[in-house]
Amino acid sequence: MSDGNSGHFAPPADGLANLAAPELQRLAARMAQDAFTRTFRLTVEADAATLDAAVAEIGERARNWVRAAADAEARALRLALLVAGIDQWGLAYAQAFGLAALPGVSGLLASLRSDLDAAAEARLQRTFAAIEQAEGNAVDFKMELRRNIHLALWHAMIACAEREEATPILAALGAMMVALVERMPVLGWRLVADALAHIQLRCLSDAAAGTELARETNAALFTALRQSLPREISEPMMAHANQAVIAWQQARRTRH
Repeated sequence: MSDGNSGHFAPPADGLANLAAPELQRLAARMAQDAFTRTFRLTVEADAATLDAAVAEIGERARNWVRAAADAEARALRLALLVAGIDQWGLAYAQAFGLAALPGVSGLLASLRSDLDAAAEARLQRTFAAIEQAEGNAVDFKMELRRNIHLALWHAMIACAEREEATPILAALGAMMVALVERMPVLGWRLVADALAHIQLRCLSDAAAGTELARETNAALFTALRQSLPREISEPMMAHANQAVIAWQQARRTRH
């Protein structure tokens, strides 16, 4: 990461990196996304028997990955990352789409913890607390997770054909980004800037946000963030995102 105003930025130390290297953290975020996406899709499309079978399969595969860790602490961290990731995807979709319940996702989360004894459950709770204790803890997981949640909701927003569909997603996405900045004073705005940079890159490289409504809601998201955050946060956040886009454009010109 680099600071929007003062050059290189060194993120806080990751106190959990000894238990899960950055690439493993990013893998956990992607596994949580895949597990949620499949479960959510089947919750909407499939019958109860098909959903139950898929939840059992996804849960067993996840537990196998957890069991492959070197020791009890590393296993607790893998499980905590998966559970936290799936839960955050569920909360984001519930907020964005006004969903009262996601039974398939709830069943999956329960199944991941179903075989824990009292000691393992206590260890898991300590690991949840450790992840939240410091902003830098599991930072690669946090960045991958939030980026992908934000981009998924953004894609859903710009794909809407009707304003009545897009507006609630816009409101939820903006609120999530503001809450992230407020909850993580050091890293939060940088995580949001990372997502905003990826949004701009999608618009440039893939011609995303091509309809009038998509362009309008995309612009409204950036405006809402500027208005909802203090200027001393919003300005470096936008500058950080713009610098990433400029770097991408320069690299593209160099290759061509």
